[in-house]
Amino acid sequence: MDFCPESLHYELLAEVGEGSFGKVYKAREVGEKQRLLAVKKFNFRWESEEAGIPPFMIREVALLRKVGYFNHPNIVKLLDASAVSIGSALDLTLVLEYIDQDLSTFLSKAPACGLGRDLIKDVMQQLLRGLDFLHTNLVLHRDLKPENILVSSRGEIKIADFGLARIHTYNIALTPGVSVVTLWYRAPEVLLNSVYMSSVDMWSAGCIFAELFLLRPLFKGYTEVQQLQKIFEVIGLPSEDDWPQESPILYSESLGPRGSCTNLLPNLDQDENDLLSVSTVLLLLSCQK
Repeated sequence: MDFCPESLHYELLAEVGEGSFGKVYKAREVGEKQRLLAVKKFNFRWESEEAGIPPFMIREVALLRKVGYFNHPNIVKLLDASAVSIGSALDLTLVLEYIDQDLSTFLSKAPACGLGRDLIKDVMQQLLRGLDFLHTNLVLHRDLKPENILVSSRGEIKIADFGLARIHTYNIALTPGVSVVTLWYRAPEVLLNSVYMSSVDMWSAGCIFAELFLLRPLFKGYTEVQQLQKIFEVIGLPSEDDWPQESPILYSESLGPRGSCTNLLPNLDQDENDLLSVSTVLLLLSCQK
């Protein structure tokens, strides 16, 4: 099966994923390079002529093109994008560089004894370099999680999936409008429906850092209230005066203790502990048992 946009020719090899709007394929470039590619095919149908491509898809393509000019090694590259309109349907195709697996799959294959310290350091260095690049260019990812971090066979880390990302302005916080960040990696200010900035990505990065040690999510709630409870069990409940007035979740002392736990993850050195503190996540293993 072949698909040939004007600038890039390839053949589809296998379907590797399926989402709400379309499918993802592994493909191979036709010609001299023979590169492996990831091809996302989306099909949108609408009843009125005023409808069009969903905003999240427009954002993803626009942001990938914006950051693509810099060719950063820790951001997935968009190689081509094309759209074909047929009546009330629109077929949109994105062609990206192919990466073997995501971080979630990578962690599922880790040995029971855990990842080595040097490997964890390398993963986090690459992740934070990519995040620093995005924030320097005023891009908030807003959905950082292991499934959206790709790991190549050569150990390259690349941030992917910019469907919830957006541009922001210095010193202007964003207000919750859509549900951003997958629940287990969602910062307290988002859970509390408060204003937020790039710190939401740093919180997610801190949760991922913990997961590299634990081989499981640090905060694993199934409702927003339960997620807050698990977080406050670790970092301590803020005072009622610090609670955002606009939050739909009412302040309650049952959400967590006033003080934080004191037993850190075993074998953390000072630099690792400092990094977790900067990420506003305290890795306190005893509170998670």
